[in-house]
Amino acid sequence: MSLTRRSLLAAGTGLGIAFSGTLGALFAASPRAAQVRQGYGPLLPDPRGLLDLPAGFGYRVLSRAGDPLRSGEGTVPANCDGMAAFDAGRGRVRLVRNHENKPTAALRVPPVEGLTYDPHALGGCTVLDLDAAGRVTGERVGLAGTAVNCAGGRTPWNTWLSCEETEDRAGDATGYTKDHGYVFEVDPADPHRCGAVPLTAMGRFSHEAVAVDPSTGTVYETEDAFVKPFGLFYRFLPARPLGGPCSLRAGGTLEALRVPGVADLSVVSEPGTEFPVEWVRVPDPSAATTPIRFQDFGRGGITHAQKLEGCYWGGSGVYFVSSYARSREGAAADHHGQVWFHDPRRSVIRLEVVFGPAGDIQLPGDGPDNICLAPDGGLMVCEDGGGAQYVFGLTPAGEVYPMARNAQDIGRPGAPEWGEFAGVTFSPDARTMYVNAYNPGTTFAVTGPWN
Repeated sequence: MSLTRRSLLAAGTGLGIAFSGTLGALFAASPRAAQVRQGYGPLLPDPRGLLDLPAGFGYRVLSRAGDPLRSGEGTVPANCDGMAAFDAGRGRVRLVRNHENKPTAALRVPPVEGLTYDPHALGGCTVLDLDAAGRVTGERVGLAGTAVNCAGGRTPWNTWLSCEETEDRAGDATGYTKDHGYVFEVDPADPHRCGAVPLTAMGRFSHEAVAVDPSTGTVYETEDAFVKPFGLFYRFLPARPLGGPCSLRAGGTLEALRVPGVADLSVVSEPGTEFPVEWVRVPDPSAATTPIRFQDFGRGGITHAQKLEGCYWGGSGVYFVSSYARSREGAAADHHGQVWFHDPRRSVIRLEVVFGPAGDIQLPGDGPDNICLAPDGGLMVCEDGGGAQYVFGLTPAGEVYPMARNAQDIGRPGAPEWGEFAGVTFSPDARTMYVNAYNPGTTFAVTGPWN
């Protein structure tokens, strides 16, 4: 099916995006607010060459890879990825930040006793403590000895679920001493509370992100697989729903999404298209002999999608992202990014947004990755595509606007390159946006006249 667009061209961006007529469910802003919203204006070059922002906005660098951790445990690890902000009381904030370190990473998460799963794995999380003025007062290891910690998600009981985006096993060429591909729970207030314990019942696969239904405790999970067969969209039904910190250790049931008659979500191109769904129990969540996406789900098969990444709960359902689909890599059709919505009460999914592409490498437009809700009820999206890398916003009125641009050129002379953004999230009072530049690993706090 061809892409159908009720399009827009954001001023100065040239980005095309198609929206569902039901996109208003994604945003909390009123119709009047949507009409007056015009973005924040053009991005201004940063004299420091770090982060370009609209007029009236400023940033503070909270942390840089290679600097000393304030805890004295070692240096700030590299590859800053998924992140969440937690209320620490009296205006203070705790940030939990993933580090997507592979076996070749130069700056590992330092191993700490009681917080290290596999001493030969280099990934994990760090925790930043911020005072009421936004200054960093502490920075320490929250989880170590895990691998390729990409994104994750917060829980209703204020912990962070960190996801390993790998299926590597102990004893393979990586040198790992334990199997990987799990979710780990991190309590930012006391990382030792849950420790480095894999939540094995939630499945062993290439995890990307999770979102938790605050009324039922159901956990939704995305699988980032770019090689066919592509990833699945999962739900985990905990044995102790909403049981509080560390309760997911009690186990539960893992299921995968089936859209009857749709084997690959990439074939859907019309925003607003809706399908009834089924949930099929995963035969072997441990993937002891066969990766889950290869397993036999019986008559009717299962539904796949390339590069399932961002995932979050908003309003009455869960939103999840397919960053792209490429027919030359085995997808049934091509697209430059989709946002889907699953309504668990109606047992349906709906295609909400179709992205890109951009016609110029200086412009945003493809590869949506981490996402979050903005203070006005709109959406913030981290770009992980080609050329310049942006955080950009979407409004319910159908406007796309650039919010930030990574000005740190990590390329060679004559061949500029900019690292992706990741981990966009807002402070509990919605006055500060936190975001990571994946490479070079930099964590920013952005303040300004948020709507």
